[in-house]
Amino acid sequence: MTVTKTIPLKDTPLFQPIKVGKNELSNRVVYVPTTRFRALDDHTPSDLQLKYYNDRTKYAGTLVETEATFVSPQGGLYTNIPGIWNESHVKGWKAITDRIHKNKSFAAVQLWYLGRIGDPAVLKERGLPLVAPSAIYPNEEAKKAAEKAGNPIRSLTEEEIHDIIYNQYPNAARNALAAGFDYIELHGAHGYLLDQFLQPGSNKRTDKYGGSIENRARFVLEIIDNLIEIVGADKLAIRISPWATFQGIKADKDEVHSITTFTYLLHELQKRADKGKQLAFISVVEPRISGTEDVSAADYANKSNNFVEMVWKGVILKAGNYTYDAPEFNGIQNDIANGRTLIGFARYFTSNPDLISRLAEGKELTPYNREVFYSKTNWGYNTWNTSDSDVKFDEEKETKVIPQPIETVEA
Repeated sequence: MTVTKTIPLKDTPLFQPIKVGKNELSNRVVYVPTTRFRALDDHTPSDLQLKYYNDRTKYAGTLVETEATFVSPQGGLYTNIPGIWNESHVKGWKAITDRIHKNKSFAAVQLWYLGRIGDPAVLKERGLPLVAPSAIYPNEEAKKAAEKAGNPIRSLTEEEIHDIIYNQYPNAARNALAAGFDYIELHGAHGYLLDQFLQPGSNKRTDKYGGSIENRARFVLEIIDNLIEIVGADKLAIRISPWATFQGIKADKDEVHSITTFTYLLHELQKRADKGKQLAFISVVEPRISGTEDVSAADYANKSNNFVEMVWKGVILKAGNYTYDAPEFNGIQNDIANGRTLIGFARYFTSNPDLISRLAEGKELTPYNREVFYSKTNWGYNTWNTSDSDVKFDEEKETKVIPQPIETVEA
């Protein structure tokens, strides 16, 4: 992959301050979540993650969102993904948010619940079922994996749904506050549990959590309403991906068009905002991205998230391949013209710890390396230079560096 050229953006609206909730960000570039597999085996954040987030918050007033973080054991499980359901997790995250705040920047945690995308074998080892709104696999491969693990998918009972809404998410949210997070974002995108409830193709329930749009949105809205009372609306956000056909989601090809579904959800959130309970922001994945892959220009040519800002009047965080028109970044300039849009970067943040400074000054962006995204060592994680550094990293040595408890390295 070639180096991406940029032009200086420091004198553009991208670097004007903006108020999000009760905090003022110095710029409108946000690090949106990237799954990286560098937590400890017990899902506690590690020393590698401490350095990672510290390095990416040196530009004061920046907002970074953590990689997706498990709400509970039932909300997973993948190995070496962080959680936030117990005291060990809180302690690890608190060390990280303290460092971010020392850099005068801000942190959001993204709460993740996998549903039918969970690993059936890992869940089986923990004595946990593979659950979803309905017993529908995202694809044939997932079905074979679940059957091989002896953990076939089943529908959540209404009692289990209430436990997720009123126990599991609140526990994670309270822990996030204790860990010092400034914001809490619900992962409602890319075919995970919240998205599974919203989409008619993955939700065939016949009770009050399925069928009509109102019923399919009930699960998400009940979580939001409950968490507003716990953390405050101005610290809460949600991520959606109206166009993503990822992990079995049909989006605009479903029996109810995704714009119809998400317009209803946004309208309900705006009704709450009008009554003084406005979320900090709504994060929207642009149609240029579907899950982990770019979408061809021909496929997203007639797709747009313009309907979001027509309904939602608060802050919007947009993410999805904003380097497509570098170095001018006209897409960014167009999207922030409304004065209330943040711009999310993910992949280029992995390989450019000082991404925001580079965008400000018009410095080249180092290409990312997808092959090391999901490994479990320091190679390809904390082995990227800032624009003013030329350290030579030893791949063989760094591949042997594995996550360690934060207190071990800080003692």
